[in-house]
Amino acid sequence: MSRRNSLIFAVGIVLALTVACSNKKSVNPLGNVASKQPDKVLFDKAMEAMKRNRFDVARMTLQTLINTYPDSEFIARAKLAVGDSWYAEGGTASLAQAEQEYRDFQTFFPNMPEAAEAQLKIANIQYQQMEKADRDYTHAKRAEDEYRNLIMQYPDNAKLVAEGKQRLLEVQEVLAEREFDIGRFYYLKMSYPASIARLQSMVDKYPLYSRADEALYLLGQNYEGQIARIRSAPTCAPTGGPQGCAGELFKANAIAEATRKASEKYSQIITRYPIMDRVDDAKKRLAALHQPIPRPTKADVARNRAEDASRKDAGTFGHLVAAFAKHPDVAQATKVGEPQLVDPTPIAANEVVRSTLQAGIGMPAGGEKSVGVEVVGKGAPAANDPAPRSDAPAGNASPFARPTTTPDANELKPAAADSNELKPDPNELKPAADVPGEAVLPPPPQVNEIQPGQGNSAVSSSSEPASDKDLSSSKKKKKKGLKRIVPF
Repeated sequence: MSRRNSLIFAVGIVLALTVACSNKKSVNPLGNVASKQPDKVLFDKAMEAMKRNRFDVARMTLQTLINTYPDSEFIARAKLAVGDSWYAEGGTASLAQAEQEYRDFQTFFPNMPEAAEAQLKIANIQYQQMEKADRDYTHAKRAEDEYRNLIMQYPDNAKLVAEGKQRLLEVQEVLAEREFDIGRFYYLKMSYPASIARLQSMVDKYPLYSRADEALYLLGQNYEGQIARIRSAPTCAPTGGPQGCAGELFKANAIAEATRKASEKYSQIITRYPIMDRVDDAKKRLAALHQPIPRPTKADVARNRAEDASRKDAGTFGHLVAAFAKHPDVAQATKVGEPQLVDPTPIAANEVVRSTLQAGIGMPAGGEKSVGVEVVGKGAPAANDPAPRSDAPAGNASPFARPTTTPDANELKPAAADSNELKPDPNELKPAADVPGEAVLPPPPQVNEIQPGQGNSAVSSSSEPASDKDLSSSKKKKKKGLKRIVPF
């Protein structure tokens, strides 16, 4: 009996020691003692599956969490993770599904910080599918719109906004390249109005384009092409001429306007892009047109130098690889400056033709809205004349004559020249300048007034004209193949 009791006692001690030394927590789901939350368990399992690229398992687990625990604190993160799973999986269909999931997240949780992240990923989806400038630009245009939405809707998220701006500059580089190629094609086809409309709209919309100076130079060449075309047109005789002829005055006015616009484009190259390749060519064209050559300021040189220094050159091997790649090369996109968030009004080719015709006939811009027509005929009543009456007296008097009336005796009349006029009051205070012998004191200096020689040295130095040394130190090696672009 004692032996049996001692055996039971030993077994009890062993069991007690085993329970005391055990580190395992109770996993009783009914008691819920020291157990994890089930929604947290599902979320962790989904994240672990995504790390192992098991995206289907991750989405099923997240969807179970969303359907089973609609009030869970992990609902928002779970819905965002569903989009992330599609985004990480890649592929056209998966990216389209990811975009839809991100938009649903923005709909249900618009005020959460992750909404900005969802918008950035929507834009990145379009960015990843963007093609070269000479191919379909649908994704590039949509990427531009989505990055603009990110910047304007979530301006407080500095980190994501900075990333969105940089991506937007790269997207706008591709879109500007497309517009430039189209404008250059129209120029080589000598369709000058169409080329001017394309290139001018591109320069206004994308001033940070890496070849903006080339676009402005092409604009000047377009206007010079119009000058050559106008000069070669037959001149109409006073009694008429062949079809397509133009009068001397019309040709002179049109040539003067085209010369002014060409000079404006060449001057813009020198002042806005003073270190770019086309500066020397622009100066030569201004001299040939007998127009003054402007000089850029130090601020213009510093800004253009910063833009050019931020661009990268892919090199010979990089250009060779890019020629066979599907996606565009955005190394030339600038890393400084603010991208355009609002599109300016585009210019149409018919507007260019209309402005040329208006300049030829001497009509200012917008003259079609300010031209009045005056019709003069016999017997027309003068201005402010009363309407003719049927009971007007007969005779030689005109029926539109003003009726004579008897002057009113009580009518107020101006005082005669010899009447007593108001005399100045001798006790009236006068300024010192009106009193003989009194010195005029200068006005006291204003508190915020900038006195001569006390201006901001940084502002004054940046607005000073750039010296030859500043321009020569900023010059880079001229690219090849820039000269032969003139088809006329």
